Amino acid sequence: MARPIKEPPILYGEDARRFEARMQERRRISMEERTRINAAYEAVKSVCDFM
Repeated sequence: MARPIKEPPILYGEDARRFEARMQERRRISMEERTRINAAYEAVKSVCDFM
């Protein structure tokens, strides 16, 4: 049986501000990367539909 996952630590001060700022940033994905991700998704989806 797997061990239970512990609660994440609570962040305070500067660590909390950095974490919050990083969560607000939007990561831009290039069109080539988006095409590669969609192709991989379709490949996995087609295998799962087959089963």
